[in-house]
Amino acid sequence: MSLDSPALAATDERRARIAERAGRVVEADWFSALAVGAIALNAVLLGAETYAGFVQEWHTGLKLLEHLLLGAFTVEIALRALAHADRPSDFFRNPWNVFDLTVVLCAFLPFVSENTTVLRLLRLARVVRTARFLPQLRIIVTAIGKSVPGAVSFLLVGTLLLYMYAMLGWAAFSADDPEHYGSLGRAALTLFVLMTLDGLGDALYGGLAISPWAVVYYASYVLLSSFLMVNLLIGVVIDSLAQARELDGDRRAADGEQAPPVEEIRERIAAARAQLEDLEHLLPHVPPRPEAVAKAAHRP
Repeated sequence: MSLDSPALAATDERRARIAERAGRVVEADWFSALAVGAIALNAVLLGAETYAGFVQEWHTGLKLLEHLLLGAFTVEIALRALAHADRPSDFFRNPWNVFDLTVVLCAFLPFVSENTTVLRLLRLARVVRTARFLPQLRIIVTAIGKSVPGAVSFLLVGTLLLYMYAMLGWAAFSADDPEHYGSLGRAALTLFVLMTLDGLGDALYGGLAISPWAVVYYASYVLLSSFLMVNLLIGVVIDSLAQARELDGDRRAADGEQAPPVEEIRERIAAARAQLEDLEHLLPHVPPRPEAVAKAAHRP
């Protein structure tokens, strides 16, 4: 069968119609409202199941409601997939579609449905899907994902800094303060707590009783850990947030109207210039209005 056969063309047209109809449903405001309502109901149901007496009394109703919610989420992801019936690969380019599909499909796996803990974690993951329908929350979640590489680098630098100061603290204070600096682990734990500035005054005065260099030790550590490192982490998060906003804007533009190609824009500009030149050539041949002639005659 050739690529331009009538049967293939009819199939493509049918897929396009299905994608158009499903897309209208998915993009409707009422559809998003129903999806958010189902996610909120799922969260309420998950919280209600933490009360043993309530679960025993309403066990059958809760199970039925859970199955209905799972069916609703299945229909939702099926409609989203049908909205990409003409371009199936575009469905998997959206990370939220992949996440939703994974959460829904895992609920049907035998070992998941039999494991209560895993099933509850999956139901908890459905609550995260709220970010899909809230643009600002979606940007924040995307920013968190993009900040992971920078946060890992920050964690490595912070670990190195903590290790160095823990070794220095062990060497300087282990003999006189074994409770806080008796080993590398104790010293690291003490400094980790001091990173929040909690108990800094007591630690400083206790260190001064041992050595006057404690001021330099604690002051330099607080300066590097509580101020410099925290500001670096804030910078990583802000940069990731800017990238997430830009990515979300590009995704919205891709899902909406496509911008005209560059060649089409150039053709429009050339056509506008040609029309302006034609108007400039016609202006000398346009006869003046009588009012303009009368005003010119009365001028001194």
